[in-house]
Amino acid sequence: MANVAVIGAQWGDEGKGKIVDWLSARADVVVRFQGGHNAGHTLVIDGTTYKLSLLPSGIVRKGKLSVLGNGVVIDPWALTEEIEKIKQLGVGVTPENLVIAENASLILSVHRELDHMRETSNSGTKLGTTRRGIGPAYEDKVGRRAIRVADLKNPAGLKAKIERLLSHHNALRRGMGVDEVDGAQLESELTAIAPKILPFAGPVWRRLEEAKKAGQRVLFEGAQGAMLDIDHGTYPYVTSSNTVAGQAAAGSGCGPHDIGFVLGIVKAYTTRVGEGPFPTELHDEVGERIGKIGAEFGTVTGRKRRCGWFDAVLVRQTVATGGIDGIALTKLDVLDGFDEIKVCVGYKVGDKTYDYLPVDSNDQAQITPVYETHEGWRGTTHGARSWADLPATAIKYIRRIEELIGAPVALLSTSPRREDTILVRDPFVR
Repeated sequence: MANVAVIGAQWGDEGKGKIVDWLSARADVVVRFQGGHNAGHTLVIDGTTYKLSLLPSGIVRKGKLSVLGNGVVIDPWALTEEIEKIKQLGVGVTPENLVIAENASLILSVHRELDHMRETSNSGTKLGTTRRGIGPAYEDKVGRRAIRVADLKNPAGLKAKIERLLSHHNALRRGMGVDEVDGAQLESELTAIAPKILPFAGPVWRRLEEAKKAGQRVLFEGAQGAMLDIDHGTYPYVTSSNTVAGQAAAGSGCGPHDIGFVLGIVKAYTTRVGEGPFPTELHDEVGERIGKIGAEFGTVTGRKRRCGWFDAVLVRQTVATGGIDGIALTKLDVLDGFDEIKVCVGYKVGDKTYDYLPVDSNDQAQITPVYETHEGWRGTTHGARSWADLPATAIKYIRRIEELIGAPVALLSTSPRREDTILVRDPFVR
């Protein structure tokens, strides 16, 4: 058996929630390894809808261990609120089924405020963040001034660490003409929330090592998508962490060889939330139609997603940078009934042609997509559970995508229901 890492292979919102839920039913441990509560997964199980932001998808299944790894930035107030919400849906969350890395960094009120101030400022670049403090928290982590989960265990030493943190933040706030943060107030907030978080804290790396020795199957659950990766994405319109599969090891405390099969989640078209380049974006009735049929609104923010045709250039690149072994192709049914379907197979920037996404943001903004046009299908793919249920032209479209991106389809999703999934290759089997 192999462990599986699931990552988004576009700009996020690819339908990871359903696929991770489908896989988590067969896993023993489910690990979040990066991001924060800016992520969003919607799960529908036995008619009940669960909307998760920070908690791993395995939390809704009995007998599974859910883990928040050290690569995650944790807002303790958002986490406790999310725990209470799913408790109301009958899901118990205890230290027996949830472990939080004691070396994970915390998102504080000062991070949320800074994020909001930057995004609403009249100067500077608008990055389209969720304003939840994720970016500033990662900045403090790299700057070695973050407050971590383990710091909550020692109230006596917390004051000095808060002073070190605020020596940076209050200087920023003075420069922005904003009142400084009261260190005593922040200390009081952390002291109050600590008892709700500390029972879950522990050495995640050790729990994963124990799972490895016991032969348990581990599912590593990524957030956002590979094109939002801080290094490999459309910088600066990216998230503040690495979203590619290599982060699954570093962000959870295990070795790279412990990551077995890498499954990339890919929509049959393309969407993006927030600012930044989007070569295949459609500003016409076709884009509106895709968005309406696909219910393209963010799980966390409710923001309308930008929609466009499938970009094979972009996904071929994320297959390489993400180490993707196979893809789960989702939302194929959204394309039912289109007379023709386009696929981007190249980029033009002025008189230059590219078969990859140029790294310069100026070049990215000037891209003209080169399209192939494919015949659509009149039959329906909605709810299909075998290849025999698919129209021939839909199969032809799938095969062309495989050829263009250089990766096979391992799973095919044909509706939001977890049962409407065609298994081509079991990711857990080597």
